[in-house]
Amino acid sequence: KTQPTSEHVDAFLAGIQPPRRRAQGEALKAIFDEVTGWQACMWGASIVGYGRYDYTYDSGRTGSFLATGFSPRKAALSIYIMPGYQDYGEILDRLGPHKLGKACLYVSRLNAVDHDVLAELIQTGLRDLGERWPVHPH
Repeated sequence: KTQPTSEHVDAFLAGIQPPRRRAQGEALKAIFDEVTGWQACMWGASIVGYGRYDYTYDSGRTGSFLATGFSPRKAALSIYIMPGYQDYGEILDRLGPHKLGKACLYVSRLNAVDHDVLAELIQTGLRDLGERWPVHPH
């Protein structure tokens, strides 16, 4: 299970290769910092997370996970919006080139997407998550 770690986010980002992906990771951090107002925290070895939410499933299973975040992976930037992207078609239509996973948005080039739309997407995801589960800064 992915958990918060004590690794420093800036140290993680400084080690990202190639330099182009590192720069994109640093730019994403600036966007998430501004939108959330929260301090970034490493979740596992490669996810830069913001906030956390506490959940209880119908089965009774409980836990906590990052509220939003990203990972500058080699093939693409992975952007995590925890409610998932199923209800965000109108925003995604304005974003620019991307691919979707279940709760993950894949962007190959950060400069190819609209940063204001990305900020709107992050804000909308956090708002929607907060309507389902308690969300905390850390």
